[in-house]
Amino acid sequence: MLCFGSVVMLAGCERAMHDMYAQPKYKPGASSPLFANGSAARHPPDGSLPAAEGERAGPSSGRLGRIVTSPAQAGEGRSYPVTMALLQRGRNRYDIYCAACHGLTGAGNGMIVQRGFPRPLPYTDARLVRASDDDLQRDIRNGYGLMYPFGDRIDTHDRLAIVAYIRALQLSQHAPVKRLAPQDLNALREGGAPSR
Repeated sequence: MLCFGSVVMLAGCERAMHDMYAQPKYKPGASSPLFANGSAARHPPDGSLPAAEGERAGPSSGRLGRIVTSPAQAGEGRSYPVTMALLQRGRNRYDIYCAACHGLTGAGNGMIVQRGFPRPLPYTDARLVRASDDDLQRDIRNGYGLMYPFGDRIDTHDRLAIVAYIRALQLSQHAPVKRLAPQDLNALREGGAPSR
């Protein structure tokens, strides 16, 4: 009798124990009367960045926890304003976290490399020039090859600033003359420094 009573009581527990998979919610692509466009899904505001940190910080497919690696799904092509403040923050964070290996100019000749650590590719390498901003941010977060992961030390906005600064370093090494502002081109012809 005690065994039968225990089975009956345990069978009733399932209804009381709710988890996130057994709750009312909108499924992907479902419609909703809550919003004017009739869709339950909301687009992130323009200029927003993913702010999750940790080993599962990338966009996830949900229950299985697989990381999405398709650039289109991971936000490739996201545009953000590159301001002087962003570049200054990027340079500051780059000098702290990256210059020891990559060098101050991104040539891959930092002090750690001069002491025997394997040399990273220079930022002017064609593969790194072609890499998307998301690829560079992911490499900073998760590491790449012998590069240590910095996701626990560098937050999302600082990674974005570092990538913007890396792009500035790349441009500074092989800038096409056509991309220079007229005043900068004149300053270079006269032997002066370009404007800031």
